[in-house]
Amino acid sequence: MPKDINEYVSICEVGPRDGLQIAKTRMTTDDKIAWIHSLAAAGIPEIEVGSFVPPRVIPQLSDTAEIVSRLMATNPTWVVQTLAPNLRGAQNAYNAGVHKISMPISVSEGHSKANLNRTPADSIAMMRDVMAWMKEQDRAGGRKVPVIVGASTAFGCSIDGVVTTKQTVALCKGLVDAGVEHIMLADTVGYAHPAQIREVVRAVRSEIGPAVYGLHLHDTCGLGIANALAGLEEGIRAFDSCLAGLGGCPYAPGASGNVVTEDLVFMLESMGFTTGIDIPKLFEARALLHAGLPAEQLNGQLPKAGIPPTFRKAA
Repeated sequence: MPKDINEYVSICEVGPRDGLQIAKTRMTTDDKIAWIHSLAAAGIPEIEVGSFVPPRVIPQLSDTAEIVSRLMATNPTWVVQTLAPNLRGAQNAYNAGVHKISMPISVSEGHSKANLNRTPADSIAMMRDVMAWMKEQDRAGGRKVPVIVGASTAFGCSIDGVVTTKQTVALCKGLVDAGVEHIMLADTVGYAHPAQIREVVRAVRSEIGPAVYGLHLHDTCGLGIANALAGLEEGIRAFDSCLAGLGGCPYAPGASGNVVTEDLVFMLESMGFTTGIDIPKLFEARALLHAGLPAEQLNGQLPKAGIPPTFRKAA
């Protein structure tokens, strides 16, 4: 692993989207706004604040348009990101003024049909339309908005079971051929282990090069942090994570929460990687999360243990 002092690792906090989409109770819009502002105050550079999906599909995120409108009115200095499932969702996100759009495209057939009601091949064709539309906006003098495609179930699927490296490589190659420039490899159900992370990252990067953008990890089997370390060792420098490890996909049976932001930041900063994130302020954001969703279980080892006296934030 490179030993460069202060090498930067980017964290995208997905709690307000992924963390809330299967929550048993709903957080009020005002509480979400306060929580998101506290995440930004902790120094998190990118926050996925919601999803432009039909309200009936994920009621917990039905206020995304209002949240984006209220946040953009404050001229945020951090990146406001939202998820979109299709071209219409991407258009809605773009027109709402977000800085970045994420789009999930499943590797496995079963998850693709359950989550998006289309095959992986159909999704690649859809992404060709999305990227063409985004380029049209750019050519017309509009904003250039990066689209990050999450290759969901890239390491395994709770519906189809084993997902081969060959399948993941093929999907990613198809996405790049469709014009996608940034791909986040997603362990949607949290089945991956470090050796698999290394194998898949190497294989995909060998095929599509720098289009491999980062990792979206879940902690279902307790290997989220270990898998993040494996990704770091393979040169990954962008991760999704969720405060208190909430989250999971409503269409991936058995999937549990994301890798915990507090634990991930602690590991990175302890190792000398800079994130720009203040851990005590993350704890303050965690308190707001608990106040807004008191029925949800909050996860994470660092919040339980506290910041040890040996900890030294990266210079």
